Parts: sequence; C-alpha cells; structure tokens
Amino acid sequence: MQLVIFFLMILTHTYADYPALKAVLSEKGLRDVSQMMAVWMQSKLKSIKIPEFRGEKDIGIGTVDYVFSNMQVGQCSMSGPSIEFVKGTGVSVEISQLSLAIKGRWATKFGIIHDGGSFDLAVYNIKIQTLLELGDDAGRLSITTISCSNDIGGVHIQFYGGASILFQPFVKHFSGEISGIIHMKICPAIQQAISELDMNLQKKPVNIPMDQYIYLSILLTSSPAVTDQSFELDIKGEFYSNSSPSEPPFSASKFDFQYAENYMLSLAASEFLINSAAYAYLSSEVLQINIKDNMIPKSFPIHLNTSQFGALIPQLRTLYPNMEIQVHLYASKTPLFSFSSENIDVYVPAAAKFSVVKPDGMLVPLFRLDVAGSFSGSALIDNKHLTGAFKMKNLTLTLGSSEIGDFKTAGLEQMVVIAVNMFVLPKLNDYLKTGFLLPTLQSFSLINSKLLIKNGFMVIFTDVEDSWIVSMTTKV
Repeated sequence: MQLVIFFLMILTHTYADYPALKAVLSEKGLRDVSQMMAVWMQSKLKSIKIPEFRGEKDIGIGTVDYVFSNMQVGQCSMSGPSIEFVKGTGVSVEISQLSLAIKGRWATKFGIIHDGGSFDLAVYNIKIQTLLELGDDAGRLSITTISCSNDIGGVHIQFYGGASILFQPFVKHFSGEISGIIHMKICPAIQQAISELDMNLQKKPVNIPMDQYIYLSILLTSSPAVTDQSFELDIKGEFYSNSSPSEPPFSASKFDFQYAENYMLSLAASEFLINSAAYAYLSSEVLQINIKDNMIPKSFPIHLNTSQFGALIPQLRTLYPNMEIQVHLYASKTPLFSFSSENIDVYVPAAAKFSVVKPDGMLVPLFRLDVAGSFSGSALIDNKHLTGAFKMKNLTLTLGSSEIGDFKTAGLEQMVVIAVNMFVLPKLNDYLKTGFLLPTLQSFSLINSKLLIKNGFMVIFTDVEDSWIVSMTTKV
C-alpha cells in the first residue's frame, strides 16, 4: 500500500495527447514488495489495538456471559504474503499460516458467579485471500476490494486467575465462538482498510510544489495496465508556473520503452517533461539575471566597463568614458532539451541587454545582443546521485537593437565563447559532478539505479528500498 502511494506521488497529468511519464512495476518488484509487506505487517500486528468483544454462550447447563478486553498481540508469525498480478484487474494477495499470540483480560458471568483474570489466546493457521482492483478514478489511482475470503485453522485459550479452573473444561465452547467472531471480522476489516486507503488516495494533492516558482500536476491519463508480469502507469507529465499557468507551444510525443525485468521499477520520462519545466520557469520570469562587474572573477581578462568594451565597440569610449556596464541576461524563448542515444542536447535562445551605469546609479540602455547557444552533454547515476557534464557545441551573437549605432559583434562573440568555456561551463560541470540526490518519499529511496538516454526519452531502472523496513529486518 505504501508503494502504491509512492508511485502516485511521482506521476503527473496534462491536457496533451500522450503521456510524458511511464512507470512499470515488474514481477521482481512485486516479489520484493511482498517481502517488505511481511516485515511491515508483523510490526503493525504487534502494535494493533484489538477492541474488546463480548458475547454469551449456552454451555448446556446455562448461559455464560463473557468479555475479552485489553488485548495485545505479543507474537506473530506468517508465511508470505504472496502477491501476484492479475491480468486486466490488479493484484491478488494471499496470506497463509498467519499465527497470533494474544494476551488480554477476561471476565465471565455465570448466574450469580462472577469471575475474571488474564488469558493467552493463540490463533493459528489463519489464511486470507483477497483480490484488489487497481483503476482510475477521475485521474487518480483507485484501489478496491473485489473479493475476500479467510479461514482459521484453530484457536486455543488458556485462562489464568480467579476460579478459571471451573471454566477451563468449557474452553472448546469459547474457542468455537471466538473463532467465528474472528472469521467474521477479518474480511470487513480488510475491506475497511482498503476503502480508507482509496479515500486517502483520492484526497492526495494533484498539484505538487517543486519550488516557489513551479508545480507539477499529477493526474493519471488512463487506467493502470496490468498484465500477468507487470503493472504500468501512463502519466502525462507537465510543469506549470505558479504565477501564470499555461500550456506550452509544444506537445508531448508518443514513446514506448521496454521495462527491465531484473529491476523492481522502471521510470521513463520524455523530453516533454523537461521542456515543460523550462517553459514554466520562463513563464515565471525566473530565467534571467543581472550581471555586474563585481560578479566576474578578477582573473578574467575582460570586465564590464566601457574602457575595455571600447576596444570592441569604439563609440563607447567616446559616449561613456570609463563607466561601469551592467548586463541583463534572460531567456528570450523556452530552452529546449532533446534526447538521443546516450546524449542530451540543449538549445538556449537568449538575449543580453547592455546598459551603462551612471554615477547616480541610473541605467542608460546601450544595445541588445541576441544569443543562440547549443550544448551537448551526458548524464548517469553514481552512488544515488544524478550526475552529468556539458560542453558547448555552438554559440552565435547578433545585434538585436542599439542606441549607440551599429557595430560588429564578432569580437563580442569570441569573448562570450571564452567566458562560457572558461567560467560558466566549469562552474556548471563542477556542480553536476556532485549531482543531485535521487528523490525519496517518506522512508523510500531508489537504489541500484541505472540511467539510459534513448531517442526522445530517458529511463531509470531501479530498485526501491524502505529504510524503515531495513531497520526492522535488522532488529529481527
């Protein structure tokens, strides 16, 4: 159940025709989930609060009223659970040989005789079978119980305290009654738990904030596809601007990929996902920066002042002698990413507005340069971090507008190329060398991950680890 929620939190939806995200849980993943569930269930069963129940039983010589209270599970053991995909439906879950050792208090009333004490209750060889349907409820993952059955191998009660020895001969009567009560309560309890889980899924937020600027919408585009070997979710991944959400001037393209059977989970994202994030940041007016001379390393040969720029633009020395320059650099259009075999290409259309800074701080516009840059890079997963490196393929400058007359841009273009290669890309690649830690959700983390870049999409093959389960297993 926790893994289902994990999948939901990393999926998305938009109005485009094709999904930009796909997630596939393999048969290996399902087996590993069952092992996680075994540890999780045993821990939960030990902490479960069992409500008291009372009843009466005709034992042939009269009616005994009884109540069992303060019950706690002391020990539990189980085989499984066994979870299997059911094609076109969902999953079947079978728990066998579940045994519980319960301690509690008892009280009885037999005519005028009142008695009480403690008891040990052993419920053994419990078998539960349930079929769960995984579907789509208005874009949200839904889970419902189709069928449920259970069987109890036996119940044994040992009374302590009071005059319990008087009632021990009638334990078989109580055992049958308790066995019946437990049998009737198991499936309704499971159905209630699944219903509550489904309600929680429907209440999950569909807009997930990424930062203060953009959010990710997470609605399914279609019902889950369940085969006898996998569980697949097709999702439409799109980022939106918080301040001005709108659709980008491009749409998602169809893509298919082969999931990896030897990994628990396969996650694939098309170019549309990354490009929608770039468009959302552009719409949020984030992709811009004011560059001042004090931001440039002292070792760099060119600085932002009219004296040095005058060597490239002679009229600057005449119009604004020995004055500081400020540059407003911004993305003029959406930067676009494209994926090809093991390679990431990035096209960055930008503009740079140059202004002179007067002694009173006022800015006087000089000119605007239009920039077209293309870069290529690679990415991989190293020790739970997404890392990468980029290099320049091409960069061109053209004069967009000017308040100081025309001038040639070849020298400026060469200077910018040097600046990008000597300053921008090394800083970027140093940052990417450390990389980004792979995402976690609650106690879940991605391990043994492998990243592949294909034509039009990238895919991560990974296993999933629950740190809480690991710690519990270690304790056991």
